[in-house]
Amino acid sequence: MLNIGMVGMGGISQAHREAWKQIPEARVVCVCDIRPEKARAASEDIGGTPYTDFDEMLAKESFDILDICLPTYLHADFAVKALGKGIHVVTEKPISLKYEDVDRVYAAARAAGKNFMVAQVLRFWREYVVLKDAFDTGRYGRLMSGAMTRLGHTPKWSWDDWMKDEKRSGLVPFDLHIHDLDFMIYAFGTPKDVVVHRAKDEGQDYFNVVYEYPDFFITAEAAWYPCDFTFRAGFRFQFENAVLEYVDNKLTIYRRDGTNETLPDEENANVNGINLPATNGYYNELRYFVDCVLEGRPCDRVKPEELKTVLGIIRKLNER
Repeated sequence: MLNIGMVGMGGISQAHREAWKQIPEARVVCVCDIRPEKARAASEDIGGTPYTDFDEMLAKESFDILDICLPTYLHADFAVKALGKGIHVVTEKPISLKYEDVDRVYAAARAAGKNFMVAQVLRFWREYVVLKDAFDTGRYGRLMSGAMTRLGHTPKWSWDDWMKDEKRSGLVPFDLHIHDLDFMIYAFGTPKDVVVHRAKDEGQDYFNVVYEYPDFFITAEAAWYPCDFTFRAGFRFQFENAVLEYVDNKLTIYRRDGTNETLPDEENANVNGINLPATNGYYNELRYFVDCVLEGRPCDRVKPEELKTVLGIIRKLNER
């Protein structure tokens, strides 16, 4: 049995908690949030002793894995601290706002002989896994074009309004677009060129990026709008012999021969309660991490070189 500690009991922790409940080899033994009511509520939900001080939790509790669901700007420091105590670490995306933190955190993991992984959930999300498989196998011929969308309203719910603070959240590039960009780097490699268009003022941010590859291009858009705009995310990819479209939480494959296929709903999909689609993606990523820890193998489904490529591209996006 692996003992799990969690820190940061805000919105995304709900998806993680539901996933941990489904992993029989793991049990949450302690939870931490600087807001006492959040720590208590999480403890009542999943069990474990509630704390409001992370250092106190580290000193008093014994656990094998730390699950970090903190604000972005805290991920790297908390990961390094836990790794230094000999604890495996999985953290919500992104690893950091700083490019150099990739090497810093992975160096700490190597020194400790422990596993570290950034929970880039699209790599484990069924519909995106199907898309990557279509590209890898050439099942529908060569890829010709793609379009990815991730849109929502400017966040109003974050602790201390940290998400609206560019120095702490990185805004849309790090909060929203990083999902699609990370998947592109993972599935298709590094683009040869990037063309950016951005529309931004105080309280809203939209950008459209064209990623150019040698044989295809992918258009991606991401936004926070200053209105009651319902979150939506999806993709449409054009292959020689099929179009794969993921919209309204459904993936449909439109084949050139006139036959279509829509994937059925996932069994036991996690309803996370934070306006995100029901998915087993959060379970899949934590299940993968647990298996790596139990089997003593590296979490090479998320590689540090890919994380550095993503952060390097985002840095260039912010310069334009």
